[in-house]
Amino acid sequence: MVFCIPNAYMGEPVGLLKQIEALPDLTDQVYERLLEAICSGQLTPETRVTQQGLAESLNVSRQPVLQALRILKKDGVVVDSGRRGLMIAPITPNVIRQTYQVRSVLDGLAAREAAKRGVTIKAEFISDGRRAAAEGKISGLINADLRFHQAIYSLSGNSMIQDSCKFHWQHIRRAMGAVVAQFSELNTIWDEHEGIRVAINSGDSLLAEKLARGHGECAGENLAIAMTQSILNR
Repeated sequence: MVFCIPNAYMGEPVGLLKQIEALPDLTDQVYERLLEAICSGQLTPETRVTQQGLAESLNVSRQPVLQALRILKKDGVVVDSGRRGLMIAPITPNVIRQTYQVRSVLDGLAAREAAKRGVTIKAEFISDGRRAAAEGKISGLINADLRFHQAIYSLSGNSMIQDSCKFHWQHIRRAMGAVVAQFSELNTIWDEHEGIRVAINSGDSLLAEKLARGHGECAGENLAIAMTQSILNR
């Protein structure tokens, strides 16, 4: 019996596959700009968006906007709106609770593993967060929070944690952008962050996991409650 080995296994190029075109840097810039606008609340949930309108607003052609919207749609940040085209995806309290259920487990795991490795979380993450809380700028608060948690993911030594959290953080940033301005005790968040930092730096893996997980669960519930109240007040 004679077996025919495809050219692909002989080290020869396969001519039938369509070549993948690399996304230009402009698409990445448009994507990041739109994601930032969505997460900061500049583009609110259920707002209708069009390629033409966004292209004019960003002073770019429609092509990078089209590519960026495709990525945002895949991420679940933008959804179809029937014949009206696309709109910014709604945020619901239930989605926030579910997102934080997953995130709190991952945060606890990351904190535990970071503590085991004997790493040091710099105090400047906390001071930057407190400064952002004092200034009251939503984008600054979200970015400071993101930097703190990403530092723990990175220092955990498990790249799967950071990759898994990347998707969840897009939705978390949106939720924070929608309701974080209602929080009156923003420094409490950074008190909790400081507790996590101290536990990691001291190598107390069990305490670090407990504090990080509890922080995530509490944050998720607070965001969900604030969002429910926001919906009722409309």
